Amino acid sequence: MKIAGSTALVTGANRGIGRHFAAALLERGARKVYATARNPEQIDLPGVETLRLDITDPEAVAAAAAVAGDVDLLINNAGITTMNDLVRGDLGEIRRELDTHFYGTLSMIRAFAPILGANGGGGILNVLSALSWATSPGAGAYAAAKSAEWSLTNGARLELADQGTLVTGLLLAATDTDMMAGWDIPKNDPADVVRQALDGLEADQTEVLADDDTRRAKALLAG
Repeated sequence: MKIAGSTALVTGANRGIGRHFAAALLERGARKVYATARNPEQIDLPGVETLRLDITDPEAVAAAAAVAGDVDLLINNAGITTMNDLVRGDLGEIRRELDTHFYGTLSMIRAFAPILGANGGGGILNVLSALSWATSPGAGAYAAAKSAEWSLTNGARLELADQGTLVTGLLLAATDTDMMAGWDIPKNDPADVVRQALDGLEADQTEVLADDDTRRAKALLAG
């Protein structure tokens, strides 16, 4: 996967890691970057092509795919956190987490896989979380949804190998974005996370672990 000369689409590009991805892709020489969000008027990054996209809306996903038929790199970044536990949390909010992280990401992959295949294979990068492999009180819904998205990433990688599409998972712990603004804890620099992710794509890595906390979380699975 080569970033220079590529045509990329980034979901949730109006802020946080998504905005960093869009900016870094341009800096690395991407030919075109589709920056998408539910409210694209919030995207303030020069040089991108904005699209309105709610990944939980099948019609919006289909409309984006119809416009962006030249994409050869899909970055599934859009996400939410509702701070709900699984047993006593709001069931509707738990479903909303799964609709976003699992079904929304799956909808994007299903819509863009034929486009990627027609354009030579290309790549998909899914922004996951160290909580794919762990959980904590208040994050049960998020952890379950990210765990499902990790499994989706692994399954899609196998299913799309025959068309030459690289599917990479980016896993990270606390990172300095709006989503983590209320937490007074050490945080990753989002620009560094994005740099590692794009370096990983260009090295054809299937998984990028962005920090020590994430590497420990995966290592502890063996215990």
